[in-house]
Amino acid sequence: MIKPFLILAGVAAVCAVAGAAQAGAIDKACQKSERPGNRALCGCIQQVADMTLSGNDQRRAAGFFNEPDKAQQVRQSDHASDESFWLRYKAFAETAEALCAR
Repeated sequence: MIKPFLILAGVAAVCAVAGAAQAGAIDKACQKSERPGNRALCGCIQQVADMTLSGNDQRRAAGFFNEPDKAQQVRQSDHASDESFWLRYKAFAETAEALCAR
């Protein structure tokens, strides 16, 4: 099974879509991450985040760029709030892959 945080990494490697988006938590994390990306890709991912995640969810998801182990911890958590977040995050990642991939 492909993990959603790996989907974001894959999207970062193949995306070349999107106009200029206002820098948000996801965009900033994408730009600073160790994964080479470009402005268009990070902007596209941010646009999807703006459509699918709340500001709090975006800030939480942004942490996955630098600490992917956090994503695994959330995914495996037994807390209802983590499960709810994970479902929203997974939908975001799938949408970002569909809209931002070449």
